[in-house]
Amino acid sequence: MQPLLPVAGYRLEFTALEPVRLPVYAGSAWRGVFGHALKRLVCVTREPTCPSCLLYRSCVYPYLFETPPDPATGKLRKYPAAPHPYVLRPGAGGAHAAGATVDVDVVLFGHGNRHLPYVLHAFDQAGRRGVGHGDGRLELVQVTQRTPDGDWQAIYHPGESLQPLPPTVPEPPPCPARLTLVLETPLRIRQAEKLLGPETFQFGALFANLLRRISLLITFHTDTPLEADFAGLSRAGWTIRHRAARLRWHEWARYSSRQDALVKMGGLVGEIELDGAGLEPFWPYLWLGQWTHAGKGAVMGLGRYRLVVA
Repeated sequence: MQPLLPVAGYRLEFTALEPVRLPVYAGSAWRGVFGHALKRLVCVTREPTCPSCLLYRSCVYPYLFETPPDPATGKLRKYPAAPHPYVLRPGAGGAHAAGATVDVDVVLFGHGNRHLPYVLHAFDQAGRRGVGHGDGRLELVQVTQRTPDGDWQAIYHPGESLQPLPPTVPEPPPCPARLTLVLETPLRIRQAEKLLGPETFQFGALFANLLRRISLLITFHTDTPLEADFAGLSRAGWTIRHRAARLRWHEWARYSSRQDALVKMGGLVGEIELDGAGLEPFWPYLWLGQWTHAGKGAVMGLGRYRLVVA
């Protein structure tokens, strides 16, 4: 069964009001300022923590940032938190001069799209307060949305009405005879309590992680849970062998304000060649994974990949 997860991609374009210096990979920085701005925007009780708040299960902030599982979800109660209904895809990091364009993409999944106005307003406020080293200020000038044919259409300018397009379910083309999976940002997947490295990568580990992530996103953020033979699909994934892999470990660290320390977030980047023969049961998930990302840190943009058909 094809996984049905409505997706919409939005590009937020800012103008730097003064010099802005972002980390080389700015996903964590964007997520931090977005979270702080969203909480300031929507929190009305000012409780120090969310779980004890009366509005915990109806507030936009915990839905987007802590995503508590619905107690009515039965077998999924064992999960302490559901996967968040978005991923961030930061534009270029580094130094940006005053007047330069700075952008960040936000991909929303399922019911997460209902909260687009809150997301845009929070990013607008975050930019005005400042982002990156020295809190360089930004002004939101335009929001565009990716259309099904791959173009970008303007849906919002400050002071005008928001006119988003409906989210769509990515439709996979026929499974090709051969393809290359290109890891664009570090992929962090644990297997047997260890992070997969260039020498230990296996398709089965990637697919098991992707299957779990997609099924949980659909369960928690749509009205139609995915019906599939999860155990059978996961077992079958371990039988797939890649033709070739050109992988390397890319180290990266982010600052955690909660831990007041640098946290290592390195992972795999590079290319993996696969034969299409026997890949058909996994193909819809691989195709959708180009939007959902895979592995740890996906919400801040890690584990992003694209598929190139040979």
